[in-house]
Amino acid sequence: MPDTRLSTLDYELPVDRIATQAAEPRDAARLMVVHRDSGGVEHRHVRDLADIVARDDMPAPSPGDLMIFNQTRVLPAQFEAVRAATGGKITGLYLRHAPPNQWQVMLESRGTLREGEKVELDADSHLILTQRLDGGQWRATLQSPTHTLELLERIGETPLPPYIRSQRRNRNQREVGDDDAARYNTVYARAPGSVAAPTAGLHFTPELLRRLDEAGIVRATLTLHVGLGTFAPIRTDRLDEHVMHSEWLHIPASTLCAIAATRDAGGRLIPVGTTSVRALESLPRDWRALMESGFETSTDLFITPGFTFRFAEALLTNFHLPRSTLLALVGALCTGKHGGIDQLKRWYAIAVEEGYRFYSYGDAMLIV
Repeated sequence: MPDTRLSTLDYELPVDRIATQAAEPRDAARLMVVHRDSGGVEHRHVRDLADIVARDDMPAPSPGDLMIFNQTRVLPAQFEAVRAATGGKITGLYLRHAPPNQWQVMLESRGTLREGEKVELDADSHLILTQRLDGGQWRATLQSPTHTLELLERIGETPLPPYIRSQRRNRNQREVGDDDAARYNTVYARAPGSVAAPTAGLHFTPELLRRLDEAGIVRATLTLHVGLGTFAPIRTDRLDEHVMHSEWLHIPASTLCAIAATRDAGGRLIPVGTTSVRALESLPRDWRALMESGFETSTDLFITPGFTFRFAEALLTNFHLPRSTLLALVGALCTGKHGGIDQLKRWYAIAVEEGYRFYSYGDAMLIV
């Protein structure tokens, strides 16, 4: 039986390995290629993906394989507000919207917020706090002549992870730079709705995508709006006690048809990022029956060691935080002759020694 103790997801990471800036250009990020069966490691760059495809000795990707990308777009969800009654400042993070005018938000203030309070967003828009939730979250009624997306574009900024902000502060850098709105989104982002990036996709450039097309890799998209829960630390002593937040996903009919065609032709499915994995593994057993309609749902799937993957046969992913649901998922995929989480942590130790950059703006792993 897999060990479900949270402590299995611990590892040591020097602070200077936390990336505060993204690689430029995007595909200049380093790529650690790891082989589950042999335990072998190669050190490459993301720009080499198309060259890796052409090698006969590389298990994946190869011509005819299908790479699946999460096309969600990160919202400018971080905002500053003011308590109408006191003038006190509030830092807020928009999480989701429920029609017609309900927001779920995370709020931080020096004083204690109360139900019924008015929180001013700008001269024309404010929130009325209606229900306190766990973890500093609130339900609130939005009163504004402006729709949510337009309002966030006006008042919000890129919701960079706290570890990037804090490390930038420590290095006397701006917490959010002028280029973060673009760099914390993928070049193929289309559907607005996330409050955190599907970070494995941040490494792709239009040129790299074109070269993958020319190499015979098929591409398809899905949408999973990344919420706070994906990146929230696990706070229970055992993994099986953790409850994931629900996130909305949509897999279009065209992607389901591409999956079926790839499977029927003997190709492999290679999700780009853990969010793509979670979306695919949330498909029902009779997913082929949905090839005309597509699939839409909310998922709280938490993948831990011992999980049986039905779709993810390789994975491109970043290096993840200790004690995170993302690390648990990647460890679950790293099965083989050399063991899951323990093998993954050995690879992480190599990455630290070799100077790889970690977390959202960091480097990548290709697990084959």
